[in-house]
Amino acid sequence: MSRIPGQGGGDPRITVAVLDGPVDLAHPCFEGAALELPAGQPAFDPRDAAARHGTHVASIIFGQPGSGVEGIAPRCRGLIIPIFVERGGGKGGGGGLACSQLDLARAIVTALENGAHFINISGGQLSPSGAPEPMLAQAIERCARRNVLIIAAAGNDGCDCLHVPAAARNVLAVGAMDAEGAPLALSNYGAAYRTQGLLAPGDGILGATPGGGAEARRGTSYAAPHVTGQAALLASRQLAAGRPPDPLAIRAALLASATPCPDPDDGECRRFLAGRIDMNAATRSIEGGIVMTEGIATQLDARAHAAELQPQDAQPAPAGWPAATAAFPSAGLPGMGTAVHASDEAAGEAGMLAASGPVVASDCGCGCGGKGKEKPAGADCGCGCGGAKSGGAPPKKPQLVYALGTLAYDFGSEARRDSIAQSMAGGNPLSPADFLAHLEANPWDAASVIWTLNLDATPIYAVHPAGAFAEAGYKILRDALAAQLNEGADIVSVPGIIAGTSTLESGQVVPLIMPAIRGVHFWATEPLVTHVLGARPNAAAAQATYDRVTAGLTNFLGRVYYDLRNLGVAGEERALNYAATNAIQIAAVIQRTTTEELELDTISVKRSPVCRPDSECYDVELSFFNPNNTNIADRVHRFTVDVSDVVPVTIGTVRSWARRA
Repeated sequence: MSRIPGQGGGDPRITVAVLDGPVDLAHPCFEGAALELPAGQPAFDPRDAAARHGTHVASIIFGQPGSGVEGIAPRCRGLIIPIFVERGGGKGGGGGLACSQLDLARAIVTALENGAHFINISGGQLSPSGAPEPMLAQAIERCARRNVLIIAAAGNDGCDCLHVPAAARNVLAVGAMDAEGAPLALSNYGAAYRTQGLLAPGDGILGATPGGGAEARRGTSYAAPHVTGQAALLASRQLAAGRPPDPLAIRAALLASATPCPDPDDGECRRFLAGRIDMNAATRSIEGGIVMTEGIATQLDARAHAAELQPQDAQPAPAGWPAATAAFPSAGLPGMGTAVHASDEAAGEAGMLAASGPVVASDCGCGCGGKGKEKPAGADCGCGCGGAKSGGAPPKKPQLVYALGTLAYDFGSEARRDSIAQSMAGGNPLSPADFLAHLEANPWDAASVIWTLNLDATPIYAVHPAGAFAEAGYKILRDALAAQLNEGADIVSVPGIIAGTSTLESGQVVPLIMPAIRGVHFWATEPLVTHVLGARPNAAAAQATYDRVTAGLTNFLGRVYYDLRNLGVAGEERALNYAATNAIQIAAVIQRTTTEELELDTISVKRSPVCRPDSECYDVELSFFNPNNTNIADRVHRFTVDVSDVVPVTIGTVRSWARRA
């Protein structure tokens, strides 16, 4: 693959996140690459389709010069965030690659929090509308606000149809073309792609395979990292010119400079999307007239790649490994709703490589290979306790979380559920009342189930108290569940750090929180409001004011709990969620605005321009308006939250000013 002349493969100050399957970081092509695993990497069998897909995609961007697979932007910093993992079907066959939109949103936020400029997603979910689910839409919108570009595969259904996230607003969709620049028959097209999609090389694309080998593949999965790598090089050029990187401007330049369909009257022009990628024109657009004299990595000579991959030239796979990855039927994750699938086609095969794949817990005590599995011959544990042969590594630093939701529990397996049912002597373990009664007499069994934090009915985290005060932690979880059952508690706050993953009985895999017990609280909204404001006065006039304040505070809490709900990972999410737990401070603001007969309009969170050293501060702004006279200036109240510790804290005093509506 050729690169932009004079750039040397990118700038290490540019960060590219790859959200895909696990990556074999021990492959020779990654030696010397600046790759990080911000969320760790699960154990994996190098023969799994997920690992083959992830390793191939990552090598297209990060393969080092002089190796068997040279990438497009090898000098850029890389974030490897696995979201696809083989599920079922055995060694590289059956099953498939998928994750839920919720997990994809979580991975995008992780990439944002670790400084990504570009996010590559070589997968998607077929969608009639192309609209993502709310949590994913929120993550995509946050990327746009932070000037981070998501580049996603258009999909391999070969129809006038859309994939999520490729069709979402502000995303750059990528279709696949052949050696002559014609769209591949498998590459999707659709109305949304005509304005935000590019064609890039996707036929016979050389990439790494786990274990040290290489192979050619085809599909939009391998066209997407081509565009991602080129976009990273353009951002590197911006830095070299003394300008800050501007990923969204690069998106606009790539789309505006694309080579359109040669015959506009041809009915097949819709397959060209907005056009074919033209890096010469895009670079001229970005740099204001710099013309490149060398060919850019359009990889149009796919036949040359195929010639390189004759059996005598390719590195052989270990004994017993499949020679190529077969195509699999599409399947979603049970119990997880909609799923995002990998978008590739195995070389020489028709159809999509797609199926389900929850992440296996990466734990040195898991026996390597995950719960209930034997360690594959020649494979490493993948959790950092036996080298990096299969690419495992612990997180670089713990990910803080401050999440809000409701508490539930899960047994993890039918065997565990039946075992507990047997010990309950007639009680129903699925009944919270019966289970709490059992725990009252057998408190140690609280550690025998998986406690979950849910948004509505969807588990988003497992909660696992650990350390010297684990017993106290489980007692708080029991009390919270009892309060939900008997006292109407509707919100639980759980701060902590992400310490791995946990697999639920449904097969869903969720991140595991080790909670900071001092920050775990639970409450019902109405009693909380009464506690903060005190008892309702007897005087009629005072009652009217009290009721307005009560309604205002309840409205704010409801907005945070249900309208602005989030995963509590990003700094602004943790600040907002903590603000909702600090009802006393919010109540003071609500009382003041109620006196002025103002109503809550917007809630916003942004990085504070001033913060104490070694802290991470966010300003939470509440904007109020006068419903009786919208010509009056809005009233803004702002307070600052420091989220650098596992339990956030408010700093300074509440500030207030008028702002023109």
